[in-house]
Amino acid sequence: MADIVRVLLVVLLVLAALLVLRRRLPVLFWWLIGYPAVALRVLTSYRATMDACGLTVPASAIRRATARVVGWQAAPVPPRHSLPRPTGSGLVMRLRLAAGQAPEDFTASADRLRHAWGAHAVHVRSTKPGRLELRLVGWDVLAEVRPARRRQATGPLRLPLALREDGAWHVRDFRTVPHELILGATQSGKSVYLRNLLCGLARQPVVLVGIDCKWGVELAPFAPRLSALADHPDRANDLLDALLEEMEARFRLIGLSGVAGPDAVLTSDVWGLPDDVRPVPVVVVVDEVAELFLAANKDDEKRRDAMVTKLIRLAQLGRAAGIYLEVCGQRFGSELGRGATMLRAQLTGRVCHRVNDESSANMALADVSPEAALAATSIPADRPGVAVVGDSSGGWSRVRSPHLTLDDAAAVCRDTAALAPELPRLDSFRPVVTTEAAKSSSSSATDLAARPVTE
Repeated sequence: MADIVRVLLVVLLVLAALLVLRRRLPVLFWWLIGYPAVALRVLTSYRATMDACGLTVPASAIRRATARVVGWQAAPVPPRHSLPRPTGSGLVMRLRLAAGQAPEDFTASADRLRHAWGAHAVHVRSTKPGRLELRLVGWDVLAEVRPARRRQATGPLRLPLALREDGAWHVRDFRTVPHELILGATQSGKSVYLRNLLCGLARQPVVLVGIDCKWGVELAPFAPRLSALADHPDRANDLLDALLEEMEARFRLIGLSGVAGPDAVLTSDVWGLPDDVRPVPVVVVVDEVAELFLAANKDDEKRRDAMVTKLIRLAQLGRAAGIYLEVCGQRFGSELGRGATMLRAQLTGRVCHRVNDESSANMALADVSPEAALAATSIPADRPGVAVVGDSSGGWSRVRSPHLTLDDAAAVCRDTAALAPELPRLDSFRPVVTTEAAKSSSSSATDLAARPVTE
């Protein structure tokens, strides 16, 4: 009897330890327990599950004839699959589709596969004609997001900013998607996403320009790293003029490179120029775009229309000149004035957090995918930081940014202030940083807190 009690006690202790491990260290629990169990379940029930979900095809004529000879019944054939390969949050299995099958069939059955195999989610992605990637996620990876490892960033102007629901990182690549629109209501996590963006860029040789017409309260903490900051619509209008002059000068430089001689390398953007003459990239962050475009009288309307026109010119031509836009706001609609819809069309990257109205979600994502706009309107208020990311290709995904406090973000910008490149045309817009603020910078960048977003 005593032996049985001891065995039961050991079993209970092991179960309790596994429960604690699953809650506190889900990645370790997945590698030790979750992956072997799910992989075994997938392999042993693969054929039956595919048949139950209607993802099989009739056997070939040769197989049916062979089955008749031996007196068997030819069973339906599922798609061929590779061995389940573990990932940090689940497993990946590659499928080779049978004749007559389409990726849409597997996408429609993703929820049934999730229940059959006991996974948190199943994502289907087409890799090439006739081949699919089936990604199983073991737990809710968006419940607690930790900062990405540095090795995730593989080049200049590439930043891992948010974790996708399939366990992969959403990487902001400015050279692929030059301009982006970020929407989100108060306490939705928009500011935290922007902090991660600014801190990632602050560590690179990039000119950071801020336009914050809420008297600079959002972007002022990052002033040590900013090369220019405008906190009033009039000053923002002048800053946009300076940026247009810089863009025109860069185009003249690109044009001169084509007539430099017979051995010159022709190029249509700054990235094709030699390293010694290539201008540094410029990222313009426009925070609370609605405040920038507010108009109370005719003069304000003229200024607003002029600024919209200037932003459209930067969005249309800035990519080739190495000038990129990040436009943020609580809402974005046609009421911002003439040209707002045209400006939105140039902002091909879209990030929509929880918004206060459905029209803002549609303005951000309806032209990407109606399903993406619907997903954005269903973001719960108790999950700040969750957003829907989409682009002009029609792809979209739910993501969540790692939490980053304002103090930590400001410390990173102070520590990297020496990396701010000089741009003479923006010298008159450089923010004034007090000596006390400059001295308070720490010796190295503060480690980012690994907590869910709460702001």
